[in-house]
Amino acid sequence: MSGNSFDVPVLDVSRYVAGGDAATDPDCARVAAALDRACREVGFVQIVGHGIDTAALTDLSDALDEFFALPLAVKKQYRRDPAANRGYSPPKSESLSMSLGIGANQLHDYYEAFTVGTERASFPGLDLPEASYTPNNWPDAAAGFRPRIERYFAEAQQLARTLMTAVTDALALPRHYFDPMTDHCIEVLKMNNFALPEGDTEITGEFQGMGAHTDFGILTILWADQVPGLQVLGRDGSWHDVAPADGALLINLGDAMARWTNDRWMSTVHRVDPPVVNGRIRRRRSAAFFFDGNHDAVLEALPGTLADGEVGYEPITVAENIAMKVAGLRAGVAPQATLREAARVAAAAE
Repeated sequence: MSGNSFDVPVLDVSRYVAGGDAATDPDCARVAAALDRACREVGFVQIVGHGIDTAALTDLSDALDEFFALPLAVKKQYRRDPAANRGYSPPKSESLSMSLGIGANQLHDYYEAFTVGTERASFPGLDLPEASYTPNNWPDAAAGFRPRIERYFAEAQQLARTLMTAVTDALALPRHYFDPMTDHCIEVLKMNNFALPEGDTEITGEFQGMGAHTDFGILTILWADQVPGLQVLGRDGSWHDVAPADGALLINLGDAMARWTNDRWMSTVHRVDPPVVNGRIRRRRSAAFFFDGNHDAVLEALPGTLADGEVGYEPITVAENIAMKVAGLRAGVAPQATLREAARVAAAAE
């Protein structure tokens, strides 16, 4: 089911972008308090004043158009082994709900994607596993793609670190608390094109845009078209439509934050239905920047988040959690662990 009264708070983070923090800036303190409330009650936030200018966002959308307009045979040249989270993924080659162990063992999400991320070369002097810091597979068939995406990627990296200052303030943690967990952070940009042809094509039960899932890391910065399709599972157990306001970016929480806070801030369960407007399929694009944390950062309850006698999540590293969920996403291998977020999806379906 879907509701229409769901309210995603809009936060102006310009004071944080300017270098402020809650200890010295009352405006930042108000934003931090609003962020905590939104993360406890909603799990999705819209931000304005984020500092990424219109030109960079236009370049991003133009880059997506350039690559996804290539013939399928050309795009498939940039495919990688499913275990490598880089390169091109054709339609119906992934199933995000299987990252939670939900649904039939079929790869049927009807989007195509291109993924880039931080490489080992980004961190000279560190002996990092290539599995987590995989080389990119830039498409030379789209000449303008790489420079545009690299520009946006760099700006998203900076914004993610700015948002971590707000996160630290919102959780009343010491400044730089998360630095040891993010100083060689896995960062990934997944660009999506919902590839059903536009028009009066009939939608059948075998198609879904993206299955219900949570993101795997700390937080996600999402740029998206204002085309319907994105839905969030609210704390009320209902699915709600979400679309970005003009100029806004959407922020949602991932598994790392849920595990660190023992679900004070739950990871945001979301999905994408096939984008249909007035009975007609519309093209929809999005780009999700995943700020995932260091590959070896341990995900376990932060100090003060467990009540007496309460049991938190079993400890797991960032890399182990990502590998577990990618195995479901791309190979249909359901997680062995019982996942709290999967239980929330199951409850919503009842």
